[in-house]
Amino acid sequence: MFTGIVQAVGQIAAVAARGDDIRLTVVSDTLGFADVKLGDSIAINGVCLTVVALQGKGFDADVSGETLSCTTFAELAAGNSVNLEKALLPTTRLGGHLVSGHVDGIAEVSTCRDDGRSQRIDFTVPEALARYIAAKGSVCVDGVSLTVNEVSGNSFSVNIIPHTQEQTITNQYQPGTRVNIEVDIIARYLERLLGSGASDSAIDQSLLRRAGFVNPAADH
Repeated sequence: MFTGIVQAVGQIAAVAARGDDIRLTVVSDTLGFADVKLGDSIAINGVCLTVVALQGKGFDADVSGETLSCTTFAELAAGNSVNLEKALLPTTRLGGHLVSGHVDGIAEVSTCRDDGRSQRIDFTVPEALARYIAAKGSVCVDGVSLTVNEVSGNSFSVNIIPHTQEQTITNQYQPGTRVNIEVDIIARYLERLLGSGASDSAIDQSLLRRAGFVNPAADH
């Protein structure tokens, strides 16, 4: 598990084809590898990957065909910058939100504009994912925990504050940039629970509506 609070920006040093898979070599001067060992998890642009080799200020990670099919990793090349976060510990402050590192799909930047000292960025997501994104809810973009400002159809907007721009690759975004998206894990499990048809479940649409989790207007 991760928090969506990026710890360092690294660079792709190499991308090596391994049949239908690839092996990435990632380097970083600032992440710190003293506490990293083989088999540990590190999120690269929001994707949880396993460290299979350590080398100085870098590590290798294998990327399966499945991961290539639902993330932007098929587009990575040597020299690209990436967001990095080591897996959280029980003592880690949860400054963002719970992030699994299991990317749901790819979104695309539609517009970028200044908003005070922040950058306001609009994303377009596949319709199948739009249902999980709610205004003032959480979303993970390339491994960065962000608060959703507004939602309209299959688009949503966020504000990127100066600190986040300085510490992540969000400062490289422009219209057309494709990014990894992980929706709020609670939304995924809630849909599964409601759709299971379990007769002994006490959670249903009526209960959620009474508790204020469902907007009655959204039913029409």
